Amino acid sequence: MVNKFLEFFTIEASDNPVLFWVKEAVVALLILFVFWCLSRLVRRLVLVWASRFTAFTRTDLDDRILQRIAPPLELLVLLAGAYYAVRSLPLVEKIESIASGVIFVVNVTIIAFIAYRVADELLKWYATRVEERHGVFNRQLLPLVEKLISIFLVGTALIITLKHFNYDVLSLVTALGIGSLAIGMAAKDTLANMISGFTLMLDRPFRIGDRIQLTNGLWGDVVDIGLRSTKIKTVDNTYLIIPNSDLCNSTVVNLAFPDLRAKGRINIGVGYDSDIANVKRILVATALEVPEVLREPVPEAFFTSFGDHALNTSLFFWVDDYSQVFSVTDKVNSLLLTRLQDNGIVIPYPIRTVQLEKDR
Repeated sequence: MVNKFLEFFTIEASDNPVLFWVKEAVVALLILFVFWCLSRLVRRLVLVWASRFTAFTRTDLDDRILQRIAPPLELLVLLAGAYYAVRSLPLVEKIESIASGVIFVVNVTIIAFIAYRVADELLKWYATRVEERHGVFNRQLLPLVEKLISIFLVGTALIITLKHFNYDVLSLVTALGIGSLAIGMAAKDTLANMISGFTLMLDRPFRIGDRIQLTNGLWGDVVDIGLRSTKIKTVDNTYLIIPNSDLCNSTVVNLAFPDLRAKGRINIGVGYDSDIANVKRILVATALEVPEVLREPVPEAFFTSFGDHALNTSLFFWVDDYSQVFSVTDKVNSLLLTRLQDNGIVIPYPIRTVQLEKDR
C-alpha cells in the first residue's frame, strides 16, 4: 500500500512541478530535521555523558573544554545538515554553489572557533598550573600566544576555504613566504630579541621578582620580562633595560634560585698573637646572637690564610631572604667589633717600618 502511494506520488510529482518542489522541500526538511536531532544528541553526548567520564579526572580542564565546545559543535552539526539539505535541492547551479559555499565557509569558521576555544582553555590551565607550582607567571605571554594561535587558525581556515573554491593556494603561500623573509631580514634584531623573550618566558631561568647578577657585575631585581627587553631594578633605584638576546647569550646568576635563602660572608683579620680557635668560636657565637641568622645551616668560621700583618679568617652565615644579607651583615659586624674588643682580640692595621742607613 505504501509502495503504491509513493509510486503515485512520484508519478504525480513528475507531472506537476509544484508537487515536485514540495517533494524536494520535504526531503530537504527531513535531512535538516535529522541533523537537528543529531545536533541535540551531540550536545547531550558532550555535556551529559562525556562529563560523567571526565568527573573521574583530577583536573577540571576537560570539563571546561566540553562546556565551551558544546554550543559550537551543536551549531556545526546543524549547519552540516543545512549544507546537505541545500545540495539535495534541484536549484540552479550558481545559486546552489553560492548557498553551499556560504555554509561551507561558516562551518570552517566554527571549526576554527572550536580549536581556538580549546587552545584558550589549555593556555589558562597551563598558566594556573605554573602559578601554583612557582607562585608567579608572566601574564604577558598569554595574549601573545593567543594572537599567534588566532593568526595560525585564520590562515589555515583561509587556505582551506580558498582550496575549496579551487583558488591557487600555492601562489598565496609563496607570496606570504617572500613577505615574511623580507620582514625578517629588515627586523632581524627585533625578531632575535622577541625569540629570546619567548625563550626566557618558557625556559624561566629567572622570574619576576628574582634577584640576578650579570657577567659585568651589575645586579638587581627583575621587574618585567618583555618581548624585546628585560627590566632590572638595582638597589640604587635605577633601571637596567637589557635586550633579551644579550641575556640569552650570557651567564646570569639567579640569587633567588633554588630558594630565597642566601649566604653572607664576613672577612676579618686578627693579630698574630691571637688564639685562632677562640677567634673562630667567638665568630660563630656572635653570629648566632643575631635573630635573623639561621640556625640551620649553622654559621661557620674558617682560618683562611696568613696575611702580611694579620691572620685572615672568614665567617659564613645564612639568612631566610637574600634581601636581608646587607642588613644582617651590618648587625653581625657591629656585634663582632664589640665581642672581639671584650675578649682582648686585636684587629691590626698595616704597619710599614722604614729603616734608614747612613752611608759609610
